[in-house]
Amino acid sequence: MDISELVAIDVHTHAEVSSRGHSSLSGDLEHAADTYFGVGAQRRPTLEEMAAYYRERKMAAVVFTVDAESATGTEPVPNEEVAEAAAAHPDVLIPFASIDPFRGKAGVRQARRLVEEYGVRGFKFHPSVQGFFPNDRMAYGLYEAIEELGAISLFHTGQTGIGAGVPGGGGIRLKYSNPLHVDDVAADFPTMKIILAHPSFPWQDEALAVATHKPGVHIDLSGWSPKYFPPQLVQYANTLLKDKVMFGSDFPLLTPDRWLADFDKLQIKDEVRPKILKENAARLLGLTPSQ
Repeated sequence: MDISELVAIDVHTHAEVSSRGHSSLSGDLEHAADTYFGVGAQRRPTLEEMAAYYRERKMAAVVFTVDAESATGTEPVPNEEVAEAAAAHPDVLIPFASIDPFRGKAGVRQARRLVEEYGVRGFKFHPSVQGFFPNDRMAYGLYEAIEELGAISLFHTGQTGIGAGVPGGGGIRLKYSNPLHVDDVAADFPTMKIILAHPSFPWQDEALAVATHKPGVHIDLSGWSPKYFPPQLVQYANTLLKDKVMFGSDFPLLTPDRWLADFDKLQIKDEVRPKILKENAARLLGLTPSQ
């Protein structure tokens, strides 16, 4: 991967369909997410198609599935499949994985294998969908392995379109995704690199406080069009957090094309803009110009 040739690094994209054609979400939850984001019914891209999509745009993308099988009963897209696709397209795809915290010691073993044998660089957690508080000691064995391996933990925070509008929200509880729960994780695992995903509605101030206070905590800006960013997020991105805020789209639900078009209109300082689009992510991911 030659990052000097990249326009941007998208740190938040989803592999939502496996090579066998099954989705990582049930039909009702997938429909709810489509409705929430206003994309309508659409075929989810394969990993091969995602690679071609980002290569055409001269971007790289962090890609992952979400393993919430214990809570939803739906099998995720296999982590190995995501990693193998990234290995086949190393110029554009950066592999993350997802492990259901309820997998316990088996999940810890899987995390180690995915990093050591498949080159996975980080792990995605979705507390609301997975049904756990990030600071639940149940997950600490997994965090210990991630920290030891030098990998990144990426936590969904705030509102989610998954389950939105379904009776009872499809059983998904928003309380799990308050970023203050991740503050405990950052305190207990001080050398682990953490990303708080999304503008954290309705806990934006909490997310900014955690990222300002804990050196290892970063924020990605995925899941929202920049034109809807709260003013305090823009202010912090321009100042105190200018080295810790990163571009993410939430593809395929929100495309990088739309995100970047709206970002162009945002009041971001000229010297900060390249940090958000590429430089901060490249540093966090350990990418070099020749990699």
